[in-house]
Amino acid sequence: MSILVGLSLFVGTILFMELVAYVAHRWVMHGPGWFLHESHHCEREGRFEANDLYAIIFAIPSIVLLFGGVNLGWGIAAIAIGAGIAAYGAIYFGFHDVIVHRRLAHRYVPRSTYMKRIVQAHRLHHATTSKYGSVSFGFLWAPAPDVLKRQLAQSEQAAIRAPRG
Repeated sequence: MSILVGLSLFVGTILFMELVAYVAHRWVMHGPGWFLHESHHCEREGRFEANDLYAIIFAIPSIVLLFGGVNLGWGIAAIAIGAGIAAYGAIYFGFHDVIVHRRLAHRYVPRSTYMKRIVQAHRLHHATTSKYGSVSFGFLWAPAPDVLKRQLAQSEQAAIRAPRG
C-alpha cells in the first residue's frame, strides 16, 4: 500500500469519525446509553464522570486495529484506520474536554468564527436537562447557533436548564 493511500485512510477515518460520533451521541448516548452520559449533563463532582467511560469504549477499536496492524500483520490499512480513530479521539479531547468544558486549566479564548460556533453549539446542547430535546450532536461540525436556538425553542421535549445565578 502506498503512503498516499495510507494517509488518505488516516484522514478519511478522522472525517468519518465525526459521523460515528454524531450517531453514537444522538442515538446511543441520548438513548440506551443515557445512564452513563447523563453525568455529562450534570454538574461534575471531582475530576471524572461516568460519561468518561465512553472514551475507553471508543478507544478499543483503535487499540485493536493498531495492535493488529503492528503485531499481527493486519497491514498498513489497520494501522492507518486505528491511528485515525486515535487522532479523532485526541482532537475531540482537545476541543471538548479542554476548550469547551475546561477540564484542564488554560487561557485559550475562542476567537475564530469556527471555534466560537463549535463552543456555542455545544453549550446549546447542554441547555437541556434530559436526554430528550437536545440539539447539536456532532462536535467538529455544528449547525449555526441561530438554527440550534430555533430548534430548542420549537422542541416540545426540551427541558431547558434554568440559568445559573
